[in-house]
Amino acid sequence: MSRREEIENKTEALLKPIAEQNEVRIYDVEFVKEAGEWYLRAYIDRDGGVDINKCVDVSHALSDALDEHDFIEEAYTLEVSSPGLGRQLKKDRHFENSLGMDVDVKLYKAIDGTKEFTGKLKSFDSENITIETAGEDKTFIRKEVSSVKLTLDF
Repeated sequence: MSRREEIENKTEALLKPIAEQNEVRIYDVEFVKEAGEWYLRAYIDRDGGVDINKCVDVSHALSDALDEHDFIEEAYTLEVSSPGLGRQLKKDRHFENSLGMDVDVKLYKAIDGTKEFTGKLKSFDSENITIETAGEDKTFIRKEVSSVKLTLDF
């Protein structure tokens, strides 16, 4: 397990009782370096969505817990937010909760001249993702997929 994954897992464990107390679900936790700065991001959700006040409440409680346990050596910025409407699907639980929904699949390399596909998420496993697009099933190898997001319909 990488240091990044260790930090994400420990943070998620700290966040679990805080999320339950605030009646939200943990969508994801990520520890990433962007433009030379470290960010610890916690994404929370609940039926009907989360508002800024809920994010603030969870952020304060998580910040206190992180200060108490002090397992992150790097300087970082803590962010707590909703995963948003066009949320990225990374973990199996994300895919499970999104079965039957429209998704946008982006590939690292083009297939038949295109790298982007949109369709209904039909199934997934550790190696493949299958969507229904234009009336047919299209299966992609997971390691060849750069991202999967819920389709934004306006």
